Amino acid sequence: MDDSRAPRLSVTDVVVALVLAAITLAVFTPALGAGWVDYDDDANFLRNSGYRGLGPAQLRWMLTAVIMGHWTPVTWLTHGIDYVLWGMQPGGYHLGNVLLHAANAAIFFVLAGRLLARALPGTGAMPLRIGAAAAALAFALHPLRAESVAWITERRDVLAALFYLLTALTWLRATEHDGATRRRWYLASLGLFALGLLSKSMIVSLPLVLLVLDIYPLGRLDPREWRSPASRALVLEKLPYLAMAAATVLITSLTMRASVRVTSLDLYPPAARLAMAAYSLVFYPWKMVAPLDLMPMYEVPLRVSLLQPPFVLAALGVVVITATLFLVRRPWPAGLAVWIVYALTLAPVSGLIHAGPQIAADRFSYLPLLGFCLLVGAGVAAGAARTDMVQLAPVVAAVWIAALGALTWSQVQIWRDTDTLFAYSLAVDPDCGWCHAQYGGALGNRGDLEGAIPHLQRAAALRPNRFRDQAYAGLALLRVGRAADAVPYLERAVAAQPDSHEAHANLAAALSEVGRTADAAPHTERARALAR
Repeated sequence: MDDSRAPRLSVTDVVVALVLAAITLAVFTPALGAGWVDYDDDANFLRNSGYRGLGPAQLRWMLTAVIMGHWTPVTWLTHGIDYVLWGMQPGGYHLGNVLLHAANAAIFFVLAGRLLARALPGTGAMPLRIGAAAAALAFALHPLRAESVAWITERRDVLAALFYLLTALTWLRATEHDGATRRRWYLASLGLFALGLLSKSMIVSLPLVLLVLDIYPLGRLDPREWRSPASRALVLEKLPYLAMAAATVLITSLTMRASVRVTSLDLYPPAARLAMAAYSLVFYPWKMVAPLDLMPMYEVPLRVSLLQPPFVLAALGVVVITATLFLVRRPWPAGLAVWIVYALTLAPVSGLIHAGPQIAADRFSYLPLLGFCLLVGAGVAAGAARTDMVQLAPVVAAVWIAALGALTWSQVQIWRDTDTLFAYSLAVDPDCGWCHAQYGGALGNRGDLEGAIPHLQRAAALRPNRFRDQAYAGLALLRVGRAADAVPYLERAVAAQPDSHEAHANLAAALSEVGRTADAAPHTERARALAR
């Protein structure tokens, strides 16, 4: 391409991008008054001094630290800057998250404008600008974003997304130029991708996303001519991205397994993982349309099977959606392209490789739903380009986005503190075992054992085979002098994890307190043997 014909960012575009960032900042203002929450913030920040500063020791720690299975050195670097600026004041950390998210809104507006221009040739500049703004706001102001932005721990989401969007934008700029200018944009894209991978590994699918964009809307690649020299050149163009992504996948696999975060195939065999993946694929688009009863934790059901109604319906939905979009790919290629990009981006957290107690999480939607936001923008742009809808389409979009913003303003506030977070969670789902366990643990850590015990007992009742739930409930009861009540929980804890010396020791103590010294003796001996 002649460099002089490459699209340029106009002053109007810059102004609109800044306005979108300002709107995003305004909607997420409640996050600035929030504190730490006893949901990973405690482990990542309150009990962790490794990141506090920018000296050689801290930088070395950032490069090597793996916390709860995550290796994110660039994210930790930003938190080191937070500490230098703000110390342990959470408001400064929240400000960083909000600013990054606002920047993402502005960058996505620019990227959306370029992609919509290729997808809707012949559409005027103003309708395209309106559509791109609608796409950016549908992304930035959706309540699903609240978790990633208002939770300090999830800085890695918004930071990785910043580099993800910049990688795509600079790569797109490279496709619009030739010669030295193209090489500069291409190298910038590779560097930004590396920074993104070092912020959070979830962006590993981006090279495949770029290949999809080559097919549609850019039209650089014809899938029917994979063997042609032009197609091979486009694939070769992605090899450096793929190499970095492959290295990141390997590192992430090792760090996750070393921290015992990945669930085993014994717990969730391949069929169960397919069931979870199908559920995930329909869950997030549904929540985008109906963002109600959002939760910080959507627990994995006690039983996961493709034969259970929710998973059967999800699998059927995936098949029907995929088949339909494939059949209409010629008149409407955008639908299939968005669906493929969505599936690729969601894959690392879809359940195929499962870790943690969740079947889904709002934060997992931050990047995967970008394509659906582009579809919203395309619809608004197409409507704004029609003389009979030139006023209606933007108004309808504005009303919908304003409603989203109001919901987001409210959703952000559940992250104000630990009590607010779990009061909300248990109001939405009183049978969330993880929520009861987490809140009970938080209350226990602050010395309120009497307040913690009902939550720990409820968690143990909801998840009878979970070692930690039984152990924590029993230990809390033992500490308040209710040894007789503690015994059944501690017995179940020993049965669930017979190689835990702490479980045996606690059970021995409880049995001794109720006068069952003969029963306590073997557990005392077993605890000593395991502790050696």
